[in-house]
Amino acid sequence: MALPAPVHVMNDGLAFLLELTALAALARWGWQSANTQPARLALAVAAPLAAAVLWGLFAAPKAQIPVPLAGVLAVQALVYGAAVAALYALGRHGWAALFATVIVLNTLLAAVDHSL
Repeated sequence: MALPAPVHVMNDGLAFLLELTALAALARWGWQSANTQPARLALAVAAPLAAAVLWGLFAAPKAQIPVPLAGVLAVQALVYGAAVAALYALGRHGWAALFATVIVLNTLLAAVDHSL
């Protein structure tokens, strides 16, 4: 079943914003998780970079290494799960729950739309 075009576009836009939010949450967690400036910088860059590389290789619409849908969903769950855990570790429990809920709803709409 295909969603109406405006809903499809909005859901795709939301998916992109969720991906950016996940990277931001990982960067913030990295910055707050270390005690020294060099370690903060390293974690703030490495955590979102690792997530972005993983996503680009396996979960992006034009992924470098095509995998079955289960693989795409596994990578998405890993990246989004890490971002939710990062928000929770930062003490943003409500934001973590809201983020997780929006991710699930976005993914369900994408599945209904067959656009994963």
